[in-house]
Amino acid sequence: MVTDDAQPRSLARAWLGVAVITASLFTFVTTELMPVGLLTPISANLDVSVGVAGLMITLYGISAGLSVPFVVAWTRRVNRRVLLSVLLAVLAAGNLVVGLAPSFPLVLGTRLVMGFANGAFWAIGVSMAMRMVPGHLASRAAAVALSGISIATVVGIPLGTMLAELTSWRGTFLIWSGLSALVLLLVATVIPSLPSQNAVPVRDVFSLPVTNRQLRVVMYAVTLYVLGHFAAYTFIRPYAEQNTHVTAAFISVLLVVYGVGGAVGNVVAGHTVTKNLRGSFVVACAGLVTAMLLLLGIGHTRVGLITAVVLWGVSFGAANLCQINLMLAAAPDTFEAAMSINTLGYNTSIALGALFGGLFADGLGVTSAVWFGVALAAAAVLVTLATGGGRRAAQLSAEDDALATIT
Repeated sequence: MVTDDAQPRSLARAWLGVAVITASLFTFVTTELMPVGLLTPISANLDVSVGVAGLMITLYGISAGLSVPFVVAWTRRVNRRVLLSVLLAVLAAGNLVVGLAPSFPLVLGTRLVMGFANGAFWAIGVSMAMRMVPGHLASRAAAVALSGISIATVVGIPLGTMLAELTSWRGTFLIWSGLSALVLLLVATVIPSLPSQNAVPVRDVFSLPVTNRQLRVVMYAVTLYVLGHFAAYTFIRPYAEQNTHVTAAFISVLLVVYGVGGAVGNVVAGHTVTKNLRGSFVVACAGLVTAMLLLLGIGHTRVGLITAVVLWGVSFGAANLCQINLMLAAAPDTFEAAMSINTLGYNTSIALGALFGGLFADGLGVTSAVWFGVALAAAAVLVTLATGGGRRAAQLSAEDDALATIT
């Protein structure tokens, strides 16, 4: 496990640095997921179907996932503050281009490049946070930094949709370009010099799932539930518009409700994972299945739609916190490699989920994308119940509650 640097610094400044890393995570992950709440106006403005517009998430996720083991290994001698600054510069420039792009191919190409930066940061960000505090506080710093991912997942999408309602979908990306530049400035002024440590060669990253059965089982379940979630949730806006006939303003409120539910899920899971990590993950994935079934059953009414989305947000927020703790517990001594594998699996699943969901949405209607999500999320529950690999992870997490509780 990575510990603190020898260079002295005040504890307050150290935690300020952790906060900047958390803000960076929020900015990166929200950029990745922003199109979810904007598919309808993007598809209309750029004259493509909503399924094709979903490729903005697919290509971004593919480049983020598949590139991360290589990018992290190839930059293993680069100071991590310098590397993070470069990655944020790519993010700021990319959001600017997307916001001004006159054609959809340019949008896709830009998102593909931005994905490389996103994947690299997912792998190095948490370890940077851990190095900025004394060793005994490293686990808590990791938990705080990881909260940036959860907050982005459950808050970033509705925030982006609200900004689009106030400006336009292009305005949202332009605002996020400015935010990326602001976070870059904070990194340059707050984060200390962090020479690369514990670099992981590419071959070690790819061998980890082969040699670590516990990690391999966790990744099976994570891949399934993330695939299922994004296959369905990527198209929540067109689903609601077609089946419930709601306005764009109502969609904004709906996604805010989802974000609030996700925040609740994070808080609840922060308490339950220390007692039963595997059980918490199973319940969260079962909640995803139930939420999608509710959407299909009663989502044609506004009350039913809100009910389903609230449960969806709570369940996904909890599942995200659980899976991160499962990953860290499965490979505590190969932290950067584990995070690379997590990035590879999670982001590739986002990409493929959006892709397959788009194929179902365009071919059979958006309702079929939700059914596809139900099947995959249910498979995640069955895989977790059928394997015993999660038991050891639960024991490890219970012994290290700092990793499981976000404070």
